[in-house]
Amino acid sequence: MVSINGHNLHVETHGPQDGPVVVLLHHGLGSARAWKAHTPVLAAAGYRVIAYDRWGYGGSDARPGLGMPFFEDDLLDLDALLDELGVQQASLVGHSDGGTLALYYASQQPLHVLRLVVVAAHIYVEPKMDTGIRGVRQVFENDARFREGLRRAHGEKAEDVFHHWFEGWVKPENLSWDMRPVLGQIACPTLVVQGVQDEHATPQHARDTVEAIPHASLWLLENAGHMLPQDRPDEFIARLLEFLNGGD
Repeated sequence: MVSINGHNLHVETHGPQDGPVVVLLHHGLGSARAWKAHTPVLAAAGYRVIAYDRWGYGGSDARPGLGMPFFEDDLLDLDALLDELGVQQASLVGHSDGGTLALYYASQQPLHVLRLVVVAAHIYVEPKMDTGIRGVRQVFENDARFREGLRRAHGEKAEDVFHHWFEGWVKPENLSWDMRPVLGQIACPTLVVQGVQDEHATPQHARDTVEAIPHASLWLLENAGHMLPQDRPDEFIARLLEFLNGGD
């Protein structure tokens, strides 16, 4: 547990202390557990891997609400955590909400981010995203296995995590949100990843993300959905390592 900005975060580190740093940022209903297939491979490749439960999630302290779509508190936490751990520069890997957080951080702190990988990140709200989020609510209400998965990840905070996430994204004011104007400030090589069958976004969403970032490339993966890193881990990890090692 690391105390940051008045609350405690559950933080995991893997790999050599002197290795290049990779920070893994989980999706909107996830936790550091979501990266359990990825961290040992990255650590074995020589990376110092940092994965943490964002405030309100997993083993971190409870939180009264989430800050979608601007993630201001999460940005402050990420910056303070890297400072606490003595990290001057890192590569960021973010999935879904974690990807949006990574995009914001790289745009605000371009000198601190070496490489950036975002999977199924949101940069505006499109109709498919709203439909997808409301579909997840139906699953939450009707699928006991889904709720049990949330309990395994978040313990007694599980219901709060879901409701904070849902309420954070369906606010009417989010329809005018568009982060493309800030994406041009990202200076590092960036890989934008999305499944063609993503339940929350069209492939055009990923193309728009790439178009807005100066040094970005696109990987659209056929027969993959929103949970691509977990559903297709071998392909994702191979491409991730290639990119982190200097590939396009």
